[in-house]
Amino acid sequence: MEKKICIITGANSGIGKQAVIQILNEGYHVIMACRSEKRGTEALKSIESMNSSYSAELMIVDMGLQKSIREFAEKVKAKYKKIDVLIHNAAVFNVTQKTQEKNSEGIETLWAVNHLGPVLLTELLLDQLKASKNGRVITISSQGLVAMPTLKIDLDDPEFNTKKFNVVKAYYQSKRAQVMYSYWLAEKLKDTNVTVNSIRVTAVQIDISRHPDLSAFSKWVYSIKSKMSLTAEKMAETYSYLAVSHEVSKVTGKYFNEKNEEVKSNKYTYSSENIKAVMDLTKKYIAEL
Repeated sequence: MEKKICIITGANSGIGKQAVIQILNEGYHVIMACRSEKRGTEALKSIESMNSSYSAELMIVDMGLQKSIREFAEKVKAKYKKIDVLIHNAAVFNVTQKTQEKNSEGIETLWAVNHLGPVLLTELLLDQLKASKNGRVITISSQGLVAMPTLKIDLDDPEFNTKKFNVVKAYYQSKRAQVMYSYWLAEKLKDTNVTVNSIRVTAVQIDISRHPDLSAFSKWVYSIKSKMSLTAEKMAETYSYLAVSHEVSKVTGKYFNEKNEEVKSNKYTYSSENIKAVMDLTKKYIAEL
């Protein structure tokens, strides 16, 4: 029987890597979409060493660069006529970042990677997802948004070009936008066989060694926080649940927590007027929309 195909971005470490393993265990072929060829290759080798029957491959993409995303999508489409699952796990959030950074295409990096990248990649692969009997798109948001009830998408300056840059606000703005995009896409695809859902990721243990710029105090805070956080493996179970479970094969436009339960997002995110405004803004960056 032909294997189902799942793409996971940011798949070389953390939750993404654990989701790769879990979905491979379900018999899927998994495309590990990674920015770093070195780290991606190392992750792929370590995964393949676990089970010789695993069917996985590495494909390189920088989710912050539209040129890279378009090239990646063309390679996928040339090789596969259908994609069954697309998980937008890749994201950037460096708590030590103090000033705005732009990519080589002139777009602020958090807005580019965390919001625009997933929207563009999904749009480019829609035909492949529709070719699946049950295509699934999974976006990733954050439980941290619960503590920011008044945060809205700055429709005039989402990139912090004119106001003081704040990495926390930039990150959570991009994650709120992803929730709203998920609702928009679910509505757009309601008459197709493609479902769209979002995950509210809770606090997860992180690898401190990947953040060498953290102060001693910040490292201490993270060490304390980690004791109360989920493992990446446990959080990945929600990824794999939404990716493969028959229970949610017809569920779309929903928001799930780490217990695989449907939860509500902020009231602001459900407004059709607000969603339209965010997507009109997004369309200014993406020609395909």
